[in-house]
Amino acid sequence: MTYVVTENCIRCKYTDCVEVCPVDCFHEGENFLVIDPEECIDCTLCAAECPVGAIFGEDELPPEYAGYKALNAELAKTWPLISAAKAPLPDAGEWADRPGKREHLVL
Repeated sequence: MTYVVTENCIRCKYTDCVEVCPVDCFHEGENFLVIDPEECIDCTLCAAECPVGAIFGEDELPPEYAGYKALNAELAKTWPLISAAKAPLPDAGEWADRPGKREHLVL
């Protein structure tokens, strides 16, 4: 099983999850992170560290986020690896609890 980054990460991009990942499976876009399903070892560490609850195991993925598993896999192929924590986006706190952020994802 792999873990999946979902909509709550968009325009926040907290990297607490990256810091605890033992296999460096996160990739970084302009305003979103994704997990490479080929690298994820299902350790569960990242989900607990996400301050906005954006990471789910693929078997626990809420129905409204079903497309994010494929999106993570697709974007992980082209986005650069991120293996160290960085500051979140400047307005992350304002976006943390907003629903319907998919349209704000920068590809």
